Amino acid sequence: MTGPDERALLRLAAADPATAFVRALALLERGGGVLALRVAGLAAKELGRLDEGLGFLHRALELARGDRYGAAQVRMNLVGLLTARGDLAEALAHAGQAEAVLKGEDADRLAANKACALARAGRLDEAHELAVRTLPRLREGHDPAVLNGLLTNLGLARTFRGDLDAAESDLAEAVAVGEAAGLHHQTAMTKGNLAFVVSRRGDVPRALRLFAEAEPHLTGERLAQCRFDQAETLIMAGLPGEARPVLTAALDAATANGYGCDIADGYLLLAHAELADDNPERCTDAAERARALFAEQERTGWMLLAEHVLLRARWACGERSAVLLRSAEATAARLESGGWADAADEARIVAARVALALGRPSGHLLSCVGRQRGSVQAQIAGWHAVALERAARSDHAGAVAAVGAGLQVTEEHAETLGALDLRARAAGLAGELSELGLGLAGSAGELLAVEERRRSIARPARVRPPRDPERAAALTTLRVLSVEHTAGMARGVPSVPADVADLEAEIRAQTRRRPSGASPHSFPGLEEVAAALGERALVEIIKIGPDLHAVTVAAGEARRHHLGASDDAVRETGLIRFAVRRLAAEDAPEPLSALTDAARRLDHSLFAPLSRHIGDRELVIAPTGTLHGLPWAVLPSLAGRPFTVVPSVGAWLHAREPKHADGHVVLVAGPDLDHAEREIAALHRLHPQAVVLDGADARAERVRDAMDGAALVHIAAHGEFREGNPLFSRLRLADGPLVVHDLDELAAAPRMIVLSACDIGRAAEGDAVLGMAGALLALGTATVVAAVTPVRDEATPVFMTAFHTAVATGRSPARALADIPRPQGVTGFLCLGAG
Repeated sequence: MTGPDERALLRLAAADPATAFVRALALLERGGGVLALRVAGLAAKELGRLDEGLGFLHRALELARGDRYGAAQVRMNLVGLLTARGDLAEALAHAGQAEAVLKGEDADRLAANKACALARAGRLDEAHELAVRTLPRLREGHDPAVLNGLLTNLGLARTFRGDLDAAESDLAEAVAVGEAAGLHHQTAMTKGNLAFVVSRRGDVPRALRLFAEAEPHLTGERLAQCRFDQAETLIMAGLPGEARPVLTAALDAATANGYGCDIADGYLLLAHAELADDNPERCTDAAERARALFAEQERTGWMLLAEHVLLRARWACGERSAVLLRSAEATAARLESGGWADAADEARIVAARVALALGRPSGHLLSCVGRQRGSVQAQIAGWHAVALERAARSDHAGAVAAVGAGLQVTEEHAETLGALDLRARAAGLAGELSELGLGLAGSAGELLAVEERRRSIARPARVRPPRDPERAAALTTLRVLSVEHTAGMARGVPSVPADVADLEAEIRAQTRRRPSGASPHSFPGLEEVAAALGERALVEIIKIGPDLHAVTVAAGEARRHHLGASDDAVRETGLIRFAVRRLAAEDAPEPLSALTDAARRLDHSLFAPLSRHIGDRELVIAPTGTLHGLPWAVLPSLAGRPFTVVPSVGAWLHAREPKHADGHVVLVAGPDLDHAEREIAALHRLHPQAVVLDGADARAERVRDAMDGAALVHIAAHGEFREGNPLFSRLRLADGPLVVHDLDELAAAPRMIVLSACDIGRAAEGDAVLGMAGALLALGTATVVAAVTPVRDEATPVFMTAFHTAVATGRSPARALADIPRPQGVTGFLCLGAG
């Protein structure tokens, strides 16, 4: 039997495996026997040395051959290590032999290990039943390490069965048990598992915080598992491209250390990542590899999950056959009987959509789909399928209601997200559902309401990020590294140094972990929109399928219009942007002619159908997709007409809310920009009391702090829009860049800001409008004036002086931009926000 000192050493293997391993080796050097070998084996597994750990345990089993109980204790330990290697049949065979011998707490320890093996074999019901039966005895016992382990295994089994509430409760209890007992290593592992459950519930920021707490304390198999779970969270957050390198690194580590179960699980996750990244062919390759490994490991339950993702890949490839329908129905039934409730629902949804495509009934397939449980994606997919089925039965009201229910799930998920990029990806989860809702909309008011709801998911009406000193310090370090990188570029070293990329990744991760500071938003209704517009007109452009439509609101009346093919507008926008870019460098007849022709064609497509309704009114324009980057002032219908460009009509209404009435003026000149000081000097004459920051005073943090609570800020500096990484778009200042992330530190965003810089008004992620201008509007700035194209340095001082002079006389920013002459080098400047 095991004495108190021996139990303490065994517990140390779970609490502090590195120390336990050293002590076990010391005991072995002094002739230690079975116990020392058991401790060395258990600790080696936790340290990532699985084969070495199995070697110690096999030696222990040989040494205990004459001791039936001692051999059973070794077999109990072998269950865990063999499970990790993927030898499930052998693990369960050892468990069966030990069950006939072990008594009391040892029997309960064995049950905890066996429950883990059963779960990893895919025998979820058996794992759940065994854990539930054993738990009361362990709660009354005195082995917190085993209690922590059993609660963790029970929580994971319940997660796979779709019971997320109970799973979270089990894992929270496991964390509490581990912390109370000082089991730091096990507690970290359990926090990682809790993060896995929380992410499945859709609370990505909390999951990422838990992962960040857990990872520094994990090694070996536990670290690989934590990273697999992080990758799944990134996939669920709509970031499969970021998940792929995490998965690849974790797979490499698992392969190097022989963690067979984790290797198979990793390939299954990789299949999900490829599918989420719209690559069903690579998904199929990874899923087939996972299925082969599951078969080799005799994990028949998990083979069903590989079949499930292969089914979804066939749907994604465009297959709509009776064979796929039968396969989906059969797979759903097998998943249900295996305890995989969420996956079974997803398979039924695929079956229902295939049935609808074939013109067959599908209601019976959806009747038992649990749309109130499972992951956010599964719930949205369920409501989408229900909406399609109701629409196929001509139940228009029912279909609209199902779309609304699915969008509500998406909205509730989006409101948990504090990072703007995560919020943007959340809208993608309901992309097909939103498009169905737009297609079902009849009147202009219905169409506008659905579109505004979709856009409000993509970006919050207002954010209030918490201050984060750690992130602020990282941004300061990034500025230093960026200056060094710029100096390297000047020496002909163009690559981004690894430390800059790593630091940007850490800042992005810190931002994603923060809780949401977003304000809930709902579409106010046409009456409120019409009242706010007054004499203005709204033009909201909406993409439905391959075509563009518009809703206009003017003189209290809403109308909908068909504008034509979206691809045509995208092509013309590209031609216009290219021509404006060339003209920013120099006047030339060829790009001017190309610009004139493309602008005329696009103007005819977008505004000719609307002209009778909007007349010559001042406009509020809410574009979509690529049109957010259009230099709208080049269109003939907008020449001399005041207009403002907004992410949505909801964002415009928020921008118009009363702001602080007074405030200071800030004028900033960045380095190495011809004419910047002349521009700021001219504006200083208009605003003699302004805070002027130039030369060495124009440091990023000082500029940001001066912006806080300002009535007006004007920054003349080099700008850079970061394609693919818009929240690191930047203005170059004396000590390095001021990036979008820096703006989160503002307590009160400036009422109006003018960014006299190239490209800094551009945005990414479609209607989420991610970029510096979009972030300022979300933070509460009423009006941003910024360029969506390059601008000509020598043309901006005169243009900006004329603009500010007009504003100082009482004209609105939109009216001021419309009234002043626009030479070719400044056509990219737009009024964004309230106008």
